[in-house]
Formats: sequence, structure tokens, C-alpha cells
Amino acid sequence: MVIVAHPDDADFGPAATAASWIDAGSTGWLVCCTSGDAGGEDPALDPLDLAALREVEQGRAAEVVGYSGVTFLHQPDGALANELPLREQLVREIRTFRPDAVLTHDPEMVFWSDGGVNHTDHRTAGMAAVDAVYPAARNPMAFPWLARSGLDAHRVRRLYLFWTERANTWIDVSATITRKVDALRAHASQIKEPERLEARIREWAGEEGRKIGVPAAEALRLVVIDEDEEHEGPTDS
Repeated sequence: MVIVAHPDDADFGPAATAASWIDAGSTGWLVCCTSGDAGGEDPALDPLDLAALREVEQGRAAEVVGYSGVTFLHQPDGALANELPLREQLVREIRTFRPDAVLTHDPEMVFWSDGGVNHTDHRTAGMAAVDAVYPAARNPMAFPWLARSGLDAHRVRRLYLFWTERANTWIDVSATITRKVDALRAHASQIKEPERLEARIREWAGEEGRKIGVPAAEALRLVVIDEDEEHEGPTDS
């Protein structure tokens, strides 16, 4: 399961990793906390129209990556809050899909070392996802009405945090980097220089790939929650 703040975050983030794992037999599901209704440059644009467009774009991109589906939680773009309503929504998604691994934003990334500030929604979505994974989703007494309605507690075994400067895991995405680029092309409302997109994505992936001796890689921060020696990789993510 991939949990992100906005449409296109997953595709700028770990899309090639998700595609690689899906190709290897995993089942993937994408959760977008917002629909990106503030992600435009024209203040006269109706936010609901923009949100509807971005949901369509994300749906097309998700098909390219290979996710089984996408959930939009319809939280407010730019005002995402890690409070009980959002965590309950995320726990519901986790207990419904029951993933082995969750990929989400690194909530500890605030200032990039080469300049810039990480979006508040990215940090909030990451922390909400972490809090939903542990302890809420695995605790039957957290949101007990969910358990009483049939959504039993579920233990996520691994967290993979992207857009991190504390990476400890690199995934070879040489076979799926083109899928990442194609998924990003679906977000036409957000890509300002489409002619430069592919070169930029391949350059970033190449920089990470050189760290492990492959043409393209994505960097992640792995947090192991539960050890399981009989299971070496995610099947649902």
C-alpha cells in the first residue's frame, strides 16, 4: 500500500518500486489523502474542478503502474491534519487491504540539505500513515467500531519511507523506470516542462542507481516493524 498526500506524489515518489514489486507478483493499492484541489496556479479555477481532473489523472497513472485500485480520502489540500478523522480513514484502508508493507513520505524531512522545504501535507501524510500503521491498525481497541464491523486488526510488517535523506535501502528499478515516466505523463495539469520530464527522472534514478551499481534505482528508508524470516519481500504493498 502506498499512502501519499496528493495525486502525483506516488509517481514522483516510489512508482518504479511499486511497479517492480507488482511485476514480481505483489498486489498494490494507492491511497491519496487529498485530491490536490490547491495544486494550481490560477486562483479563479474552481478547486472542485481541479480535484476532479487530478483524480482522473491519478487513476490513469495508477493503471500504468499496475495498482489494483486507488482510494481518495478527500481531505483538504494544504490543510491536511494528522488527527483522529484522518487516522481512522487510513486504518480503515489498511485493515481492508491488509498490506505487508506501507510506502509513504518520510515525515522527518522538513528542510532539504540542498535547499527548500518539504510540503506540510507531505510531512503530515507520512506521520499519519506511520501512526495508522503503528499502533492503530494492529490494535483492535483503536477505533473498535471498525473491528466490530468486520475490519479486524492488521499488522503491517515494513514501512518504506520515500523522499528521504536517510535512505538505507535501494531498489533496482531499471526495468520499470519507463513506467514511472509514463505514469508521470498522465499528470498533465502538473507537469510544467513535459519535454524535460523523462531526462530529469532518469537522471535522478541514475544517481541512485550508481550507489548500487545498476542503471536506475529508488532510495527508501526501511523501518522494520515485525521480523518474519519465512517471508523475504512484500506481496501486498
